[in-house]
Amino acid sequence: MRSAIILVGGEARRAGGREKYRFMYEGETFLSRLIDTLDEVVDEILIVARDTEQCARVAEMTHVRIVPDRHRGIGPAGGLQAGALEARSDLVFGVACDMPCVNARVVDRLFRLIDGYDAVIPCWGDEKMLEPLHAVYRPRALLSAYEASPSHSLRSLTRHLNVRYVDVETLRDIDPELRTFTNINRLEDLEEIKACLEDADCR
Repeated sequence: MRSAIILVGGEARRAGGREKYRFMYEGETFLSRLIDTLDEVVDEILIVARDTEQCARVAEMTHVRIVPDRHRGIGPAGGLQAGALEARSDLVFGVACDMPCVNARVVDRLFRLIDGYDAVIPCWGDEKMLEPLHAVYRPRALLSAYEASPSHSLRSLTRHLNVRYVDVETLRDIDPELRTFTNINRLEDLEEIKACLEDADCR
């Protein structure tokens, strides 16, 4: 069994405070796009929201399980912990809600590469730039790493895991332009993302 954890609880300061999972393209929210894509490759989808109020707002948009963050203010590591505690499977794909071009076949490959590792994390050359919010984890190992990590940063978290790093270049046979890793950091990026989504290969 496979699960996916979608993190929607970020403060979105660089997006003007707007909740990025609500950004839309052709009448469909980024969150809906993610759910539709992940439904192809996982058995369960969990959404981790910032608090119970945000849980209620997200619940108006989707039918999947929604849980609140257990430790606010410590970033995405806390969201992954909350999702790992609720996951019903022994493998989870953790992803940010601002990645509307996630490729289901790339996700499937990451799951298949787990073997005896605690995590499979894509990286951009020499493991210097990681994609920990587009990665597969074993929930038990993730929770142990969370407890062992002093700073609760994602990079600190990965130091306590037996990680299989996957060079993004090896994924170009599935996703030639690596659009699966596209994310929105600023409102100014939205038009560029929309241009990406207009390409049929982005889905």
